[in-house]
Amino acid sequence: MVQQFKVDKVKNLVERLRSAKAIVLVDYKGINVEQVNDLRNRFRADKVEYLVEKNTLLKIALNELGITELDKYLNGPTAVAFSQDDEVSPARVVAKFSKEVMEDADFPSFKVGYVAGHVYGQAELAALANLPTRDELLAKVLGSMTAPLTGFMAVSQGIIRKFIYAVDAIKDKQADAS
Repeated sequence: MVQQFKVDKVKNLVERLRSAKAIVLVDYKGINVEQVNDLRNRFRADKVEYLVEKNTLLKIALNELGITELDKYLNGPTAVAFSQDDEVSPARVVAKFSKEVMEDADFPSFKVGYVAGHVYGQAELAALANLPTRDELLAKVLGSMTAPLTGFMAVSQGIIRKFIYAVDAIKDKQADAS
């Protein structure tokens, strides 16, 4: 007989994962409590949900959403990180944490990711984590769009400045002549 609290947990998971833009499964073994708290704080700061749930309950929830590709990765210690806002945030936080806190240790490690309907392995998630943030990309696009205008304004001001110097020189020459 299925216990009601497990059914409720699965429903809760389904609702939380339904609107996720990115789901990353993380192998968290080897991390102590202090490090887990640091990791959770980093996830919270980036608006990423991070939870450790039983693999069977997580599998049922993902299968209800039609995501069966992750079933074979749901073994051993597994945490799930997911974001409603950004496709790259969960992978970026894990990679940054691993580099800064764990000093590139083999843990925590990516198991697999599910982003925009595609399954990404460890190498692809690491590459995805190294991409610039959305805000950085927008700033670069905006900068490249405004660069020609900025250059045009600088050239225009130079021409006007030279014209004023020429007019001042003519005025000074006429003042000296009279």
